[in-house]
Amino acid sequence: MPMTSRTAIVTGAARGIGAATARRLAADGHAVAVVDLDEADARSTADAIEAAGGRALAVGADVADETAVARAVERVAAELGPPAILVNNAGILRDNLLFKMSADDWDAVLGVHLRGAFLMSRAVQSHMVEAGWGRIVNLSSTSALGNRGQANYAAAKAGMQGLTKTLALELGKFGVTANAVAPGFVQTEMTKATAERIGVPFDDFLAHAAKETPVGRVGQPEDIAAAVAYFCSEDAGFVSGQVLYVAGGPRA
Repeated sequence: MPMTSRTAIVTGAARGIGAATARRLAADGHAVAVVDLDEADARSTADAIEAAGGRALAVGADVADETAVARAVERVAAELGPPAILVNNAGILRDNLLFKMSADDWDAVLGVHLRGAFLMSRAVQSHMVEAGWGRIVNLSSTSALGNRGQANYAAAKAGMQGLTKTLALELGKFGVTANAVAPGFVQTEMTKATAERIGVPFDDFLAHAAKETPVGRVGQPEDIAAAVAYFCSEDAGFVSGQVLYVAGGPRA
């Protein structure tokens, strides 16, 4: 059967995993709203999608801002159509050891990751419920299991899993599924910034991560996008409330 084209929203889609996911969903035939804090940054991803023959809209919005989220979703619905797919990918890092971590850095990370996912999910669910079909995919992380220097990020990513399972319970009867993808080490600008912060050359950082990964390489944004695309597909209609670790295998 031919795939049904729907409207998708991907947050944090200016670069990295979000950009790869937006491009993959567009390649799958969906119209994609590329949401990021700076609309100019989002436009580069949207332009790439359109250059490849897809439909895209660049939207600037702070996902932690309730009013901005409402306006963004309204704009997407008006210009691309009611959103049926939501990928909550927006995120930031404010890493530090617990005794050095400020309350502001804690709040900023929880705000973008967890509050942002809540606000976006709440804003789109009415469109999905009305249509009787929807897909919500939240980006978690292997850091949800705990990671030194990331108390805020780990808590946010663990919270994404709890949010996912609750959305699955509440929205399932309306034809809406909710799942999470938890990446391991992925080569992005964010991991490059982490290497710079700790004073390690990025090539060495990548080599160490690859050595610690059973498949012998680090992840690429496209690896994560492929997993997200499955959860967004028609084929995943009986899969909900799940957390898929896309990390190249378990660590010993």
